[in-house]
Amino acid sequence: MLPTITTFGWVPEFARGFVRDMRPRWAFEEVGQPYAVNLISDSKCPEHRRLQPFGQVPTYQDDEVAIFESGAIVLRIAECAGKLIPEDPAGRVRALQWVAAALNSVEPYVMALATNDIFEADREWSKARHVKVVSDLKTRLGDLEAALGEKFWLDGDAFTVGDLMMISVLGGLRGTGLLNDFPRLAAYVARGQSRPAHRKAMNDHMATFDAKAPA
Repeated sequence: MLPTITTFGWVPEFARGFVRDMRPRWAFEEVGQPYAVNLISDSKCPEHRRLQPFGQVPTYQDDEVAIFESGAIVLRIAECAGKLIPEDPAGRVRALQWVAAALNSVEPYVMALATNDIFEADREWSKARHVKVVSDLKTRLGDLEAALGEKFWLDGDAFTVGDLMMISVLGGLRGTGLLNDFPRLAAYVARGQSRPAHRKAMNDHMATFDAKAPA
């Protein structure tokens, strides 16, 4: 079977471009692997929860495994293709370290902003909390920019799964203007998003959604 991911067939306009099926889509395009997409409307149903116990997307299946979590899926795609992960042990583990950093050290701060300013914007404490959320996020972005330094990618000249995941996470800040204070980081994200594979993945992701909500 073709590797298959499961994701939503429709999301509200504000979520388009941000759903995490973008991550495996981008990885598939980078390695040149055809894939199939199973579109669902209810991620909380028992059938989907058998694949994703937390009722989220995406999921992934091939002839050998059925897994969830975007980071694990991207790693599976890269491993099967023998691309995006350096062959030398030291380079490999550095790439894996940046995958972990994207998901554990950066994404929680990005999601804290989205949670506060979008999903909990109607709470009486949301506006006051915004200042602290942004301050914490900027501290983490400053740390990341310092680690990037003058390098083209996180580990130098080679684009790896670590860059794919980090740029995907930072893509969650699109429209906030927060990267304007971090020019090297902003340029890094722009480099990643300008890759043909990313453009193709984003076009396919956006094409999934109809202009109107499902009945």
